[in-house]
This record gives sequence, structure tokens and C-alpha cells, in this order.
Amino acid sequence: MRIPIPPVRLGDDVVALAGEYAEGVRTPAEARDAATVLLLRPGAGSGPEVYLLRRQLTMGFAAGMAVFPGGGVDARDAELPDSRWAGPPAVEWAARLGVDESRARALVAAAVRETFEESGVLLAGPSDGVVVDDVSGADWEADRVALESRELSLTELLTRRGLVLRTDLLAPWAAWTTPVFEPKRYATWFFVARLPEGQVTRDVSSESSSVLWLGAAEAVRQVEAGELAMMPPTYLNCLEVASLGGEDDVLADAAGRTLTMFTPQVTAADGGHTLSMMPRHASLVEGRRS
Repeated sequence: MRIPIPPVRLGDDVVALAGEYAEGVRTPAEARDAATVLLLRPGAGSGPEVYLLRRQLTMGFAAGMAVFPGGGVDARDAELPDSRWAGPPAVEWAARLGVDESRARALVAAAVRETFEESGVLLAGPSDGVVVDDVSGADWEADRVALESRELSLTELLTRRGLVLRTDLLAPWAAWTTPVFEPKRYATWFFVARLPEGQVTRDVSSESSSVLWLGAAEAVRQVEAGELAMMPPTYLNCLEVASLGGEDDVLADAAGRTLTMFTPQVTAADGGHTLSMMPRHASLVEGRRS
């Protein structure tokens, strides 16, 4: 299945539907908070690789697409206590994510929880500055399954294991909300993180049909060639990562970011209509097309 790269020309039916939302004729579906992580490791070429999951064709959202590990916020994510939190405090994360402190706590916790659930990588350690180096054993897998099924909360897992969530291993990257005319909508905060030394990703997610590490630049090439399907935000984030160089460059860029939620809008372009992009992404796409 070939997915057109941005800017995607919209059909008249989509433009008309978007107009009804803009005029207040229709009410947009509420966007559910979600967190996703661009997990990075050194690549064979000049840039980093990103960890991708191909979603099952039966999934109700982004079916068959290559996505980063992530998912919706669990109500219990906001309950993570300070005793299980290491790194920048929630108030600092709130300023950088553009949300209140409780929401920031939930988003950061969800990013770590979903990464463990969907890749087997846990951004936590016994103390500040230390990260667990192997979470692939049978006992860890039992905990991951219990977390995924919601039998276990992230707070319960960390407390029983004597661990703290290493928020300093994450950095904010971007924030997108699904367009108003879509029936299922998410307000998604994107984070970047380096694969911790000693940990390995595992094909464990029940929502994916396969997983792969792929150079960010190669992922962009495959999407543009019609060999890999991605939602526009996933493609654009891979494109941006590929433009920055190595892991250190990506993380250094992310270290200075504060996020503003972006919702694509229908806009007129070249005699038709398309969805708007963040200015930095629009310039990168233009460079690919020139």
C-alpha cells in the first residue's frame, strides 16, 4: 500500500467534511492523550536507526502502518509518586510539554510504560544515574504482560522492583493532534530516547505484526518509494531525525525544545487542498521535492 508523502492532496469529500467542522455543523471527537517514543541507536550509516512496529491490519487506528512504540495514557500514570521519579521534576516537564503538572507526569510515565510494553525496553533504574541493563528474563516478561493487560500499574512495577523512572533519559520532540475531521483522535506527545546500554528490543507487542530497526533516512526512502506505510507525523519525524545527523545531534536538539501542540489544518495549495505542516517540516519536505 503506497501512502503519499506530505503534502497530501485532499479529496473534495474530505475538504467538505472539514468545512462542516470549521463551521460548527459537526463536533470533533475528543482527542485522547497519548505518548510515543522515538527510540534511537547508532546506525550503520551516518544517522541513527529508529525502532518501528508494523501495526496489525486488524487495528482500528493506523492499521498496517509503521509506528513508534506508544499508546494512550492510563489514568494511573498520573499517580506515579516523586519517590519513583528521577531526573527533571514534573513541574519542569510541564513547562516543556505545554501542559499542567499532573498531565506532564502522566505523559512522561505513559512514554516509559508504553516503551516497555511494546519494545521490552525499560527507562528506569535502581537510582538516579543508573539504568537497569537487562529486562529480558522470564520474570520481567511476566511483569511486562501484567503491565500491558493493566493488571499491574507502572507505580506498582517500579515499587516492587525498587526502581525509579529515569525521566532524564527522555527528551521532548513534538506534539500533534489528529485533524478534527477524523473519527478517532489522539493528542500525542513525541519523545526521543537512546536505547540504554545492555538492553535489547524484543518483538513483544500484541498490536504489531513485526518490528524492525531502520535507519531514519532509509525509513524516509522506503516511505517515498511506497515500500513502507507511515502516517504523516511518523514520516515527518523520521525525516527530521535524518536531517540532524547522529544520536547525539538529535538528543542535543531535543534538549532545547519546548512543545506547542500542532493540529493540521486544511489549507489551499496548488489549486487544491492539503493539510498544513509545522514550518520546519514544510521546509524539509520542500527540500526533498526540489
